[in-house]
Amino acid sequence: MAEQLVSGRRVLVVEDEMLVLMAMEDMLADLGCTSIAVAATIEKALALIRAELFDVAILDVNLDGHRSDPIAEALSERGIPFVFSTGYGDKGVSDAFRNHPVLSKPYDHRQLMLALTGLLEPSSGLESRGTPA
Repeated sequence: MAEQLVSGRRVLVVEDEMLVLMAMEDMLADLGCTSIAVAATIEKALALIRAELFDVAILDVNLDGHRSDPIAEALSERGIPFVFSTGYGDKGVSDAFRNHPVLSKPYDHRQLMLALTGLLEPSSGLESRGTPA
């Protein structure tokens, strides 16, 4: 059941470390995600959020020394559920986003699947509501 919730989903991955990004793309493809868009900068992520529809997003907290809060705000405004991905644990997340789940690096395929299904389960109230500009 859990993998069925993730299969076919459109995912935005915001990550600035190439090796981490490649591993995430592989895991998401293994889970059956049909569209995986990637961004390594705040500007690129915001442009993708304005231009495309996403079911869920995975958001690194620190992008080359810059906090990803503007991206989290844009995702929240569009109703796109997201999980933070960070090596800092929940201490790295801004107070404004403390209610969002955190996926602690390093993580594996199973942990990623559980984080995404937690966002996508209808009972969570966080199912996709993303809309383009």
